[in-house]
Amino acid sequence: MEETTQQMQALYEQAAPMALEYGENIVSALLILIVGWWIAGRLGAAVRRVLDRQERLDATVKPLIASLVKYTVLIITIVAVLGRFGVQTASIIAVLGAAGLAIGLALQGTLQNIAAGIMLLALRPLKVGEYVEAGGLGGTVEEIGLFTTTLTTADGVHVTAPNSSLWNTAITNYSRNPRRRLDFTVGIAYGDDIGKAQEALMALMTSDERILAEPAPMTMVTALADSSVNINLRCWVKTADFWDVKWAVQKGAKRAVEEAGCSIPFPQRDVHMIGAAE
Repeated sequence: MEETTQQMQALYEQAAPMALEYGENIVSALLILIVGWWIAGRLGAAVRRVLDRQERLDATVKPLIASLVKYTVLIITIVAVLGRFGVQTASIIAVLGAAGLAIGLALQGTLQNIAAGIMLLALRPLKVGEYVEAGGLGGTVEEIGLFTTTLTTADGVHVTAPNSSLWNTAITNYSRNPRRRLDFTVGIAYGDDIGKAQEALMALMTSDERILAEPAPMTMVTALADSSVNINLRCWVKTADFWDVKWAVQKGAKRAVEEAGCSIPFPQRDVHMIGAAE
């Protein structure tokens, strides 16, 4: 009995320092992890605020830089935590390499989003503040991240799209060019004077200062339709004025052709009844 007690005492004397050392390591690792996570979040937010004040820096790359700073601090934190348990740097690199390979195979779609995000940021087919359509989505770009792109639709809906869904399809950017062409069709009756209608529509466009003088606005007869003679109005405007001018032209076109003595006919069809021969 005494011998057993001595063995237990010896085991306790050996285990107590080891338990104390591992306990200190665990507590230290938890503290490092908590502090590192807090610093990463605060530093990423601070970097973002500083970048937001830099007017010369493209708003598209600001969230990417902030994210890189945050994840760099997190990686350093994880390495420091592993170091508390005696893991060597070479071992960490080997483990990270193996883990990276396994994660890469398991998360191919996620890696595609990262690659697509890098390409979107590098080639810049879209930027923050531009209105685009891609992959069946349309909206104003709010943020381009490593994994997703955030859009706000014209009716105020928040949309988050994977980067790969945008990069792997055609992107229509409505805001990139400084000017856009506006085309609008007005139909007049076959008995109306085409020349007067065209003069009235030209006067409508030239009277609007928002319509550019070069290229010059123009009208042309585009179709002899079933119920009307279709006249197309074509002009160029600044991109920012596109919708306002379009709505103004649509409203003014009806009044202009009516003041010129023309009319916008309803769809109609002439029916000839042929009676049976007696």
